[in-house]
Amino acid sequence: MDIIETIKEQIAGNPVLLYMKGSPNAPQCGFSQRATQALMACGEKFAYVDILANPDIRANLPAYANWPTFPQLWVDGELVGGCDIITEMHESGELETIVKAATAKVDA
Repeated sequence: MDIIETIKEQIAGNPVLLYMKGSPNAPQCGFSQRATQALMACGEKFAYVDILANPDIRANLPAYANWPTFPQLWVDGELVGGCDIITEMHESGELETIVKAATAKVDA
């Protein structure tokens, strides 16, 4: 399967998806760690893809997303942004609102 198709399927198949370095329990950079902490604080399950273990995704996702850095948070098929945006949204309460709304659709 083409790597762009794989990325599209991952984004479409997960209401909340974080492309990150490492895993939520073992992030491999500070930005990924801050992003996962903010997401975990929302209290909902989320999917992740370790880009260090998936070099094709790491190489192709920035062009697909038109976003050059990692982590990348996708909610309901839309790119939310990277670590700074995730952190700001968490601090304002907006992150929890969109994450809970996206996961509620799946649970309904």
